[in-house]
Amino acid sequence: MIDKLNVMEIRRMIFGIAIALLALNGCDPEKERKEKPEVNIIPAPLELVQSEDYFEFDSNTAILFEENNVAAEKQAHFLLKTILKITDKEFKIGPHSGNRLPDNTIFLTGDGNKNDSEAYQLSVNNENIILKSGSSAGLFWATQTLRQLLPSTIERTGVLKAGESWVIPGLSIEDKPRFSWRGMHLDVSRHFFSKEYLKKFIDILALYKFNKFHLHLTDDQGWRLEIKQYPKLTEQGAWRSLNNHDAVCLQRAEENPDFELPREFFMESEGREFYGGFYTQEDMKEIIDFAADRHITIVPEIDMPGHMMAAINAYPELTCSEERGWGKTFSTPICPCKETTYEFAENVFDEIMDLFPSEYIHIGGDEVEKTSWENSIACQELMKKEGIEDIEELQSYFIKRMEKYFNEHGKKLIGWDEILDGGVSENATVMYWRGWVPEAPLNAAKAGNQVIMSPTSHCYFDYQPNDKSLEHVYSFNPIPETLTEAQQKFIIGVQANLWSEYIPTPERCEYMAMPRMIALSEVAWSEQKDWNDFSNRMHTQYTRLDELDVNYRLPDLRGFHENNVFVDSAVLTVSRPFDDLEVRYTIDGSLPDKNSSLYTEPQTIKSDAHFKIAAFRKNGKRGDIYNIKYEKQDYRDNLELNVESLNNGLMCRYFEGSYHSVNEIKESDFKTESTLPEFGFPEDHREENFATTYDCLIKIPETGIYSFYLASDDGSVLKIGDQVVVDNDGRHGRIEKSAQIALKKGYHPLKVLFFEAGGAQVLEISIAGENLKKQLIGSEMLFYH
Repeated sequence: MIDKLNVMEIRRMIFGIAIALLALNGCDPEKERKEKPEVNIIPAPLELVQSEDYFEFDSNTAILFEENNVAAEKQAHFLLKTILKITDKEFKIGPHSGNRLPDNTIFLTGDGNKNDSEAYQLSVNNENIILKSGSSAGLFWATQTLRQLLPSTIERTGVLKAGESWVIPGLSIEDKPRFSWRGMHLDVSRHFFSKEYLKKFIDILALYKFNKFHLHLTDDQGWRLEIKQYPKLTEQGAWRSLNNHDAVCLQRAEENPDFELPREFFMESEGREFYGGFYTQEDMKEIIDFAADRHITIVPEIDMPGHMMAAINAYPELTCSEERGWGKTFSTPICPCKETTYEFAENVFDEIMDLFPSEYIHIGGDEVEKTSWENSIACQELMKKEGIEDIEELQSYFIKRMEKYFNEHGKKLIGWDEILDGGVSENATVMYWRGWVPEAPLNAAKAGNQVIMSPTSHCYFDYQPNDKSLEHVYSFNPIPETLTEAQQKFIIGVQANLWSEYIPTPERCEYMAMPRMIALSEVAWSEQKDWNDFSNRMHTQYTRLDELDVNYRLPDLRGFHENNVFVDSAVLTVSRPFDDLEVRYTIDGSLPDKNSSLYTEPQTIKSDAHFKIAAFRKNGKRGDIYNIKYEKQDYRDNLELNVESLNNGLMCRYFEGSYHSVNEIKESDFKTESTLPEFGFPEDHREENFATTYDCLIKIPETGIYSFYLASDDGSVLKIGDQVVVDNDGRHGRIEKSAQIALKKGYHPLKVLFFEAGGAQVLEISIAGENLKKQLIGSEMLFYH
């Protein structure tokens, strides 16, 4: 048997002989050989072997499909539609039978792996490109791989002229996905997105081999799909007066136009202006068909029994006593104790089932405010009749009834992981999102429920991205380590979510999703991952996204803090992730644009200054605006105290309540006080809706400028004495912020305020100085009286 090394040596010898023959025939091999582009496919294929061959794609290339193979014919025509955007020639397309393929052809065949519904093979040599799969889906994913091998200019309207060609490197690919569920979610309730934009979003999903599009169609803020039996759901429920989320967007729009509320979604009625929109059932059929052509299933979510204010405002009889509004935390839900509620729900889902081919329907089931149920006589009677012991089981009763109805109509129910509370049947699929409840996927798998991994820790793309976000998403392993091998089979896939409270435009949607969505595509598809290799491949994807007119987030500028302190002078240094980026800045408070000052070398600062800097691509696309402040300070005096009276550690005060800011922490919520050796949480703290404050002295080893880093999920603030040094307040995912302060050697009062609204319970505080590498602040630096 010839080993792999000998085969490679033989190939090199054959290639060398061929070159020599060309030279003997008067051909210059260096002149004939084409420059081959790098292969930068995302998600990475299971197996990829490159060769010395290349295929020259020109206006005479033909597309052929296996005769009498409907799937191959359909995907051939779909591929042709992609190519025709950039040519002025009519490509030959037609069936092929027999063994000998004509040269200069792309051939699609069903002669592939029939055991995996999404597996495919793709090979490129000097004469042909061959796409193989035993399924239509596999052939489609093969065309998307070929799409990434073609130049990025195919993504826009252009022309491939006679005599021009593209070079595709020789290779052989064997590929199949890791997970059967590779999903992206978009909330169109908080802010509405047009039919045409959903198509654009779906096409990008297809490019990166996602196969599920979870469409969140209803919530408190809007009902977005026509239900013919209940017209008021869209006549009234699809429109609203501007709310607090809209107000925040409008405020942010003063500096970033991506937050502007689209004027196309405003209407006037009876002298008042309303904001919203909805899809007719014909609109939705068009979107569903568009997605189906790309082998993407749209999974509709009609959120029940909570998050129903838009429906309840139109039909108040859905609640237990026709009350509406907000309870302690969430909105008043529909009543699970009235038969009229189930009549409404079943009528709505009848229309949903008729419209969506998806075998799955998402019912939500999360964040239900149950106060109105506790006070309902009808609920007390139902609980007694059905032997229901508590309110949590009442929600389970509702979910199980709806699941039974789904199953009777050939559909499967999905719910957020709260549906586990009070019990759920093993036929339900659980979408795990509460990252602070790590036992939820384990409990679901043990109970035999299929699980889709979508935790806040890695998969909530409405959380503000930062310089660590892309790598953090890429590092996600959807299989919890706590699962046995038998339980792991219940993890069917992964999904990221885009909740649109502060995402009013397509531009903002794309900024929040990209490039994190591309990182997730490799998590969902590829068995093996390599961050450095992915980073190199990702670089080339930005050009393709430019051609697709996608408003992705540019990689971060580095080399500076946003809040800086100096005693004599300071230097602003900026490093770029790409050489082809321009960095421009202003110092007058205006926003940087293509005409602003060009950063070419480090800037020396000798007085207070405020720089606004941004990176620009050659096409004019601007990245994030960085506000970099410099403040000239004297060293802050230390405290004079008796060191012998100090103890190692800090004082921690614990509060329980729902907060949006550390400023909302109030004394009436106080529960306990304790001492801790370092920053952490009391043993008996609850999983969400709590706050902690920390008071201590920090021992500064020598006089100098110190950087403090505050990472948290959700909000936090760090003070030295009465001075706010780092402000990381507000509800958000894990974000690290930093700032500097000039401190004298000795002890300084340190205070940290933190709240958790539901998430990963992260609080990390680090310090760095001239002779002190960045490190977590440990007990050796912390003291209290």
